[in-house]
Amino acid sequence: MSILRRLDPIVVVITLLLSMLVAHEPFTFPYATLELTAFIICSRVLSPLDLRQTLLFGATEPILTGRVLFQWAMVVAGLLALGFATKVTDLYSRKVLLLWFFFTPVALAGGHALRRSAARWINKHTALAPRHVIIGANNVGLEIERRMHPNGFMGFFDFRSPERVADFVDEHRLAGHCKDIAEFVRRNAVSAVYIALPITNAPRIGDLLRDLQDTTASVYFVPDVFGFDLIQARIIDLHGMPALAICDTPLYGTNAVAKRATDLLIATLAILVAAPLLVAIALVVKLTSAGPVLFKQRRYGLNGEEILVYKFRSMTVCEDGPVVVQAARTDQRITPIGKLLRRTSLDELPQLFNVIEGKMSMVGPRPHAVAHNELYRKVINGYMIRHKVRPGITGWAQVHGLRGETDKLEKMQARVHYDLDYLNNWSWALDIRILVRTVRVVLSSKNAY
Repeated sequence: MSILRRLDPIVVVITLLLSMLVAHEPFTFPYATLELTAFIICSRVLSPLDLRQTLLFGATEPILTGRVLFQWAMVVAGLLALGFATKVTDLYSRKVLLLWFFFTPVALAGGHALRRSAARWINKHTALAPRHVIIGANNVGLEIERRMHPNGFMGFFDFRSPERVADFVDEHRLAGHCKDIAEFVRRNAVSAVYIALPITNAPRIGDLLRDLQDTTASVYFVPDVFGFDLIQARIIDLHGMPALAICDTPLYGTNAVAKRATDLLIATLAILVAAPLLVAIALVVKLTSAGPVLFKQRRYGLNGEEILVYKFRSMTVCEDGPVVVQAARTDQRITPIGKLLRRTSLDELPQLFNVIEGKMSMVGPRPHAVAHNELYRKVINGYMIRHKVRPGITGWAQVHGLRGETDKLEKMQARVHYDLDYLNNWSWALDIRILVRTVRVVLSSKNAY
């Protein structure tokens, strides 16, 4: 099984050999060096398919994911950088490399599909299929069962009688009392035991662990964390010590690199395309009202640090003190040209330079004035969590109609709800979806004034 999990680097090597065969390219020492280098890099970069997850839970994600594509792009970038640095790129056929770069993700996806099929066949037709039980007939135990592959599940164990757990599981799914768990595991060759008992049952959990140490089963403790507001919950390695992340940023590792690279690309292209419009708006703002072209306001950025956010000035004032009055529908401070800019969101265009600076992102929770942050952080639970990522020019809340004035606390609470939902479900595809929906929202001009 461990061999099946480590086949990705081998697939990459085979794909290169096939690309050479298709292009009628002879196998030479430079290609042998490339094969070895690619194998080493892929062994470190490509994440192996976790077949244990397939055996226990079934397929949990699409075969060809953004993760596979991004990791292969990282490998390609590393190989190209190494090739240009050592000046050996002329030793390789461009046709071979293009075939290799294009078909490898497809081959990796095909390899994953074959391995999953093999794992499912093993699960269904052989004695190698893992058998598992759940200790704890409760909401957590039921959630584990729901996510489990039905093959191999042998039932629940609990300290309570069948009558007391009848609201959670019926008698047929209750395999026995916890005092008999070790004997049951040994007799039935159970390979995995999931403990779903409340943390308050620590003494009983300790007794169970001592009993299960006399078996060969793998034991997993699944803490009851469903009562908490989870943001990117996952297990992390804390210098060799496992820890449960309850509230964390989704942008770490390759996710952070992908997000930043996308921001820089889109912001740069947008500035180049919109350059004439930026100049024209600046001239109109300057000529139609007194004051600076740009309005700079202190707001909270990544990790709650203060940043200066740029906007085309759309009002006769530039408020940035302890009290900031939000713009209202009939606000007399808004200039005539400012009404158009705010309704079409063109006043936000200078924030593209905030993105280039690294202070903002194309997509993320909208930044609020410091005065508003200090007000709402005291009355909305979890408000500051939204600052675990860079603020965005547009966001999940905005494409759900939550733009403009937040004259009621409920409106800001709704914004924060969508911001936290964005953090918990972030993906590159979600960012693209928000950008596309933003165009439609801006054209409707709803709630923007």
